[in-house]
Amino acid sequence: MNAIELSVFASRMAAICDEMGAVLKCAAFSPNIKDRLDFSCALFDAEGLLSAQAAHIPVHLGSMAYAMADIVGAAEWREGDMLVVNDPYLGGTHLPDVTVIAPVFSAGTLLGFVANRAHHANIGAVSPGSMPISRRLEEEGEVIAPTLLVDNGVPVEAVLARLCGTEPGATHTIQARGDFAAQISACRVGVERLQAHIKVLGVAAYRTALAELNDYAERLARAALGDIPDGCYHFTDYMDDDGLGQQNIAIAVAVTVTAGVVAVDFAGTAAQVPGNINCPLSVAAAAAFYALRCLMPEQTPACAGTFRPISISAPEGSLVNARRPAAVAAGNVETSTRMVDALLGALAQALPERIPAASSGSMNNIAMGANATRDRERWDYYETNGGGMGAGAHGGGWSGVQTHMTNTLNTPIESLEKHYPLRVTRYQLRTGSGGAGVRAGGEGLIREYEFLAPAQVTLLTERRKYAPWGLAGGEAGICGENRLNNQLLPAKVELQVQPGDRLSLASAGGGGWGKLPG
Repeated sequence: MNAIELSVFASRMAAICDEMGAVLKCAAFSPNIKDRLDFSCALFDAEGLLSAQAAHIPVHLGSMAYAMADIVGAAEWREGDMLVVNDPYLGGTHLPDVTVIAPVFSAGTLLGFVANRAHHANIGAVSPGSMPISRRLEEEGEVIAPTLLVDNGVPVEAVLARLCGTEPGATHTIQARGDFAAQISACRVGVERLQAHIKVLGVAAYRTALAELNDYAERLARAALGDIPDGCYHFTDYMDDDGLGQQNIAIAVAVTVTAGVVAVDFAGTAAQVPGNINCPLSVAAAAAFYALRCLMPEQTPACAGTFRPISISAPEGSLVNARRPAAVAAGNVETSTRMVDALLGALAQALPERIPAASSGSMNNIAMGANATRDRERWDYYETNGGGMGAGAHGGGWSGVQTHMTNTLNTPIESLEKHYPLRVTRYQLRTGSGGAGVRAGGEGLIREYEFLAPAQVTLLTERRKYAPWGLAGGEAGICGENRLNNQLLPAKVELQVQPGDRLSLASAGGGGWGKLPG
């Protein structure tokens, strides 16, 4: 293929993922998917290697890219079938992130797969929002091994009934069914578009184009990674706590660069902990892929070839390569973010002019809800909150944004107040939270909720103790804090609230870059 043909091919593949995402967003019922856009879409080849993806959520996409081959290789595939899976130890992230996978056939030959992953606010945990402070995986909700969700084009009612609950008229049941229908629809569109694309090219030409795309991506990746000076770069950062008494939990990384080939090793990281900040190796891979992908040119295709020069290792039984049945609900959201901080801290030693200071370092998770009563249906809600971005040599950090492993939006206040017994009383930038420097770190956010009905709330937050570090003499950002009725709360906590209570999350600011004179 010539350069133009290859570029058109790559764009068409990415466009299929974009269209899948548009269908999922527009068809979904829950604010978590249709408003916050907590979902991702991707294409894979017949062996389960990444072929294309949309610019959705890094932790979803990187983990799928790392582990999809094992999932699809263990199943018997027929045209018209779809599998559903959320098991973190089989390439997932945490239980609320549910993946639907469909095979793509052409003239009876399996040529690839389409997949989407979306966050469900209720996946069967006792705790509303299915993000509890847990000790074991089973406490976090329904663990779905690869299961047939659509059989020869027909949704399997027994599976949907199990996953969506049985409470008559319950809001979460309606939303879950709508969200699964949206995921199925997104896969159907992906299958149709990819089959049409293959039909135009022909099977042989499609396979050739995919091989050339991967080879091209590998060349771009090796060239970009070749700009990193050879050497071994070390960094250690720390998690605040696991919510169950463990504190100051180390994430250590060594990044070894040899002529454009990068080995990422998390040896020295703390052992897995009782709380739920553990994560499977697929999430560690997602963090490494993301950090290194940021060094590559924008036109680098998102496919398996991009990641060929990168290897990942971590001690089994460590925080970032936990053994089943370790709890992982917050590993996907909080530990993944800290791994990126550690990776960037190591890379800053090699590329001081290209790497920014640490960002807010937490997705600032809040899950809430209540069981059904005589007067109110059950409700479950989950959202993340942005913070300050770290500053760099070429610019200050952005304020009030989602950074690194998350790429979701905030839930609009109008949507939040329409769907749930909540009122948002404050939503503003947290002035003065960004680290000072020649380039200042971005400001964090303050978001305050007033409860209009009793509810159970879980907070899973970080950077309440260890501040986002600055670089080149820049100052650290200000740590975040959580308050209920102005009383300080721990970083990770479960609590009951009553009507009139006000809960405030103040996220950390980003680190500054460059030492100010004097």
